[in-house]
Amino acid sequence: MVFITVAFFVLALAGIPLVFALLLTTFATLWWYGLTHPVETILLTYIGGVEPFVLIAVPLFIVGGELISRGGVGKRIVAFAHTLFGFLPGGLGVVTVFACLLFGGVSGSAIAGSAAIGTVMIPAMVERGYSAAFAAALVAVAGTLAVIIPPSIPMLVFGFVSGASVRDLFLAGVVPGVLFGVGLMLVCVRYGIVTGCDRGGERASLREIRTAFVAAFPALLMPVIILGGIWFGVFTPTEAAAVAVVYGLVVSMFFYGDIGWRELPALVLRAFTTSAVVMVVIGATAALAWVITVEQVPLAITEWVRSVTDSKWMFLLLANFAMLLLGIFIEPLPALILSAPLFVPLAQAYGVDLVHLGLIMTCNLAIGLYTPPVGGTLFVAAKLAQTGIGKVSVALLPMLAVTVVVLFAVTYIEALPMGLVWLLR
Repeated sequence: MVFITVAFFVLALAGIPLVFALLLTTFATLWWYGLTHPVETILLTYIGGVEPFVLIAVPLFIVGGELISRGGVGKRIVAFAHTLFGFLPGGLGVVTVFACLLFGGVSGSAIAGSAAIGTVMIPAMVERGYSAAFAAALVAVAGTLAVIIPPSIPMLVFGFVSGASVRDLFLAGVVPGVLFGVGLMLVCVRYGIVTGCDRGGERASLREIRTAFVAAFPALLMPVIILGGIWFGVFTPTEAAAVAVVYGLVVSMFFYGDIGWRELPALVLRAFTTSAVVMVVIGATAALAWVITVEQVPLAITEWVRSVTDSKWMFLLLANFAMLLLGIFIEPLPALILSAPLFVPLAQAYGVDLVHLGLIMTCNLAIGLYTPPVGGTLFVAAKLAQTGIGKVSVALLPMLAVTVVVLFAVTYIEALPMGLVWLLR
C-alpha cells in the first residue's frame, strides 16, 4: 500500500491528469509486485466500474443541478436569505452561508454553489467593507456544504461502493450540514462586530419575507421532493435523479423562464461533459480499487490497524486524518471510490455504522475542497474576488478551525449525524 500511495501522489503532483495517474499507478503496482493479472481484466474492471445502474444518478443529478442553478435562482435564494438574516452583525456573511446551504440542497454541487452565490455576494460584501480575501474564503468554505446536505452525489457514490443505504446517508447529512452552517455564521457575526464593517440593519417585514420566500419556493422544493420521495419509497435514488432533471427543467424553463429552448442544448452538453470527466475517473479508480481488493490489501490493513489499537475512537481519528490528507489532493468522488474498499472492512471490524462512516468521509473530503493547493472551491472564489490564493488561505483559517471542530463533533458524538436515521429507520 505504501508503494501505491507514493506512486499515485508522485504522479498526481507532477501534473498528470487524475485519470492517467490512477491508471499508471494501477499498472505500476502490477509491475512492481510482479502480479500476473491480465491487462484485459484491468480494462474490463475499468469499464465495469461505470456500468452499474445506480451510477446513472450521477450525470442525472449533475444535469438537474445545472438546470436549476442557471439564471436567477441564486439571486432569489440570496434575496430570501437576506430577509431572514440581513439584520444581524456580519449579516451579509450570514446571508452568504445560508444561501450556500439552500443552494447546495438545490444543486448538489460545491463548485456551482460557490460560483452562483459568490457572483452575487462577493461584490456585495466587498462594497460593504469586508476584505476581498474574507469574502472569497467564506464562499469557498460555505460552498462545500453542497456535498454534505442532500442530495449529495458523494454520498450516493459511497452508498454504491459500500452497500450502505443512500436514504440513510442523505438523512445523516442534514444535521451536520446545519451545524457546519451555524459555525460559519458565528464566524461572520464575530467578523462583523470586530471589524465594524457590517453591524447589521433593520429587520425585514413579514411581507418582505413572504414575498422572497414565494419567489424562491419552487427551487427550494426540489430537495424536499427528492428526499421525501426516496424516504417514502416513491422512487429509488436513481429514479430521484431523473425526477430532479424533469423538475429542474419545468422550474427553470416554464416557471422562472431563466432558460430558453436555444440555451438548452449547450447547457445539457456542458453538464454531460462534466459527467464524462467524473465517470472516466470513477472507472480508473474502480480499476485500482479492484487490484487493491484482489490482493487483500484491506485485510492486511485491517490486521495492521487492529494490532496498533483496539480503540474504535482511535480508528476514527486515523480515518479523519487519512481522509483529510486524501481530500487535499483528490476530488471527493474518486477519493471515495478509491478509499471506501479500504475503510469499509475496517469500520465493520470496529463496529462503526457504515452510514456514519460515509458521513465522516464525505465531511473530510468537503474540507479538502477548499484546502490548498488543489481546492476546487478555493480557486473559484479567489477568481471571483480577484485576489490571491495565499491571502484567501490565510483568511479561511478561522473557518477551517470551526469546520474541524464540527467534524470531530459529528465523528465522536454519533447521535448528531445518526439521530434522524435512528428515528426514521
